[in-house]
Amino acid sequence: MSQPGVVVIVGRPNVGKSTLFNALTRRRDALVADSPGVTRDRIYGRAELAGERVILIDTGGLEAADQPLDQAAQDQTQAAIDQADVLVFVTDGQAGLMPGDFDIVQRLRRTSKPIVHAINKTDGMQVELAMGESGELGLSNSCAIAAAHRRGLDALAVSVASQLPKHDEPEVPDEEGIRLALLGRPNAGKSTLLNRFVGEQRALASDLPGTTRDPVHASVERDGQRYQVVDTAGIRRRRSAQKDLERLSTLKAMQAMDQAEIVVLVMDAQAGVSEQDARLAGHIIEAGRALILALNKWDSLDSHGRQQCLQAIELRLPFALFAPVVTISALHGSGLGELTDAIDHVHQLADQELPTSQLTQVLRRAVEAHPPGGGERLRPKLRYAHMGGLYPTRIVIHGTRTEALKEPYKRYLVNQFRNAFDLTGVPVGLRFKAPENPYAGRRNTLTPRQVQKRRRRRHLRRRSK
Repeated sequence: MSQPGVVVIVGRPNVGKSTLFNALTRRRDALVADSPGVTRDRIYGRAELAGERVILIDTGGLEAADQPLDQAAQDQTQAAIDQADVLVFVTDGQAGLMPGDFDIVQRLRRTSKPIVHAINKTDGMQVELAMGESGELGLSNSCAIAAAHRRGLDALAVSVASQLPKHDEPEVPDEEGIRLALLGRPNAGKSTLLNRFVGEQRALASDLPGTTRDPVHASVERDGQRYQVVDTAGIRRRRSAQKDLERLSTLKAMQAMDQAEIVVLVMDAQAGVSEQDARLAGHIIEAGRALILALNKWDSLDSHGRQQCLQAIELRLPFALFAPVVTISALHGSGLGELTDAIDHVHQLADQELPTSQLTQVLRRAVEAHPPGGGERLRPKLRYAHMGGLYPTRIVIHGTRTEALKEPYKRYLVNQFRNAFDLTGVPVGLRFKAPENPYAGRRNTLTPRQVQKRRRRRHLRRRSK
């Protein structure tokens, strides 16, 4: 399983970098406004560009920094550039090139990294005129796009994917095992859990947040099962002040998550379930990794606090209620047996092949119990289902008019599959496939007999007049 490439979006303020980020990730994680300088922190997201998985990073605008806050934003951008495999340089096609664009290009060239020039806001412009800007900048790899209307993004994706380095598949370790990543906020107890899991002081543990900066790998065997465990740096909220080294750790934590089969989201039960915990859970599900929720420091809560913590999970993580919840104390080792049992069980479920016959039976029962809307003539018809991949467990459904299915009905189907196969902790993705029209693109030709009948009808119509 190769690591995804890192693509960083850079440019002057107010050229549409965040709009492009949202369009490529198909989310709205980046704040978009007409005023320049809205983005200051780096924002991470996942995208698939021309079949290649990438981690996409949106950055603040590159410009002269007059204020300390602006300088911090510049440092964030430079940190992202240092981590990039490909740089997407965005300019404003409507406003044209500015002196700052030439300075940015010179700065990017010094990195010796591939640069793709995205000329944004080209609605209503002649493509040749817009593409002329790249010649002035001396950039040969360019695309004219309109990010707000998703125009030109396919060509941009192909261009970026062609510049990504070809990562060789990592060597298979001598000792196989369940690939496990520990993720969470700073000071949630991830390093303490790793040490307890391994049985030795493998990672530095401290009450100070941000102790772990680089991923710490460990291999351990428990009850005959081998685990390859990775402890990652704590990930803070984007708007919080972070040290440079902590900011650099976020990307490595996300890459470790992509390499894992199961991610244990470690949450501090004393601090409660936060919005950042919900954001991290969303990243894990989006990455298609099996998920286990671990409430650490559980022994420090009374019965009322424990009840409030469990209620907070239902309130803040309603999209992750399929994941098992394990209560632990990493410091004292309580709940570790339950956690390993949950890991083994979820891994077994996430690694199973679901038979086509049983998937189709579940699909038909679900449709009979609750048919999709749209009326009798326009109602989608779902015929059969089969497996389409693992991590996430992907189910391909064949039918007609599937584009008319609404999101609530898709969630209903996911729940039906999850309940039928007990897919605890396993994210499920649906793909819909319509049958190909065998006559698409073919011209309708008449047989000699049909031609003769048509001529006879025309002759009779003329005589009747």
